[in-house]
Amino acid sequence: MDGSSLTLEVMISTCGPDGGRRVEAMNLPAMPGVSYLVSWQEPGENPVPESLASRDDVRVLFLDGYGLSRNRNNCLDNATGDILLVADDDLEFYPEGLSEIRRIFGRYPELEYGSFRYDSDVAKDYPGMGCELSTLPKNFYQTSFEIALRRESRVGKLRFPENFGLGAREFTAGEEELFLKKARNNGLDCRFFPVTIANHPGATTGVRERLADGALLARGAVTVVEYPLTAVMRIPLVAWRVSRARQAGFFKALRLMTAGAFKAAFGNAVRPYLNSPI
Repeated sequence: MDGSSLTLEVMISTCGPDGGRRVEAMNLPAMPGVSYLVSWQEPGENPVPESLASRDDVRVLFLDGYGLSRNRNNCLDNATGDILLVADDDLEFYPEGLSEIRRIFGRYPELEYGSFRYDSDVAKDYPGMGCELSTLPKNFYQTSFEIALRRESRVGKLRFPENFGLGAREFTAGEEELFLKKARNNGLDCRFFPVTIANHPGATTGVRERLADGALLARGAVTVVEYPLTAVMRIPLVAWRVSRARQAGFFKALRLMTAGAFKAAFGNAVRPYLNSPI
């Protein structure tokens, strides 16, 4: 199968009164077999921009409250495409990249979870070739808008952990790593493909100049979940790297990452999510 019979739905999460204008500025490419689902949190009194409302390939949902993982889950609950691509509201999509996602899922009918690449002026390292993600390649970390899912498969039942991610009370990052971890724990077919699908201007939240406290807590939690036997050695090393990059002081990073690791290892920050069935 070449993927031409598969539909791709791009799930865009946005928030706040200017959310509609940010999505409008994305200049979403109109393509056969591709549609866009926008979940707009807290729009206020602002209407959907006419350039979006007039398009047959765009749907807009409204959602009260905050939390990026809640917003992404609202998309997952309402999506109808064969393939679902997670997206933010500040991306420029490459039409050929979107077409290639469809072709790849058509070529590999057993594929459930695909991870792709994006361009940015802030470099991110990727594996040199396609690979399975049952074991993570060295230095690999997941960014949410690289993720594409086959809806009519086991992965279609996955949801993001709503106590992690932007807008969460405590852990303000790490939701995409836990999402992938749960997919891997359940034996889903997860693979990376060196296909560039979009451009993201500037740094993502995970690589800001200074890491927020909640992001450091999340980094500690994700580290102990992914590397339970070596986390006690990895966390000081990561804290040192954070300090060398001038993202946070060493002792602050070490303290917060250790606290996050304890909450994940000995509390209920992560276990209910990872252990719940899909």
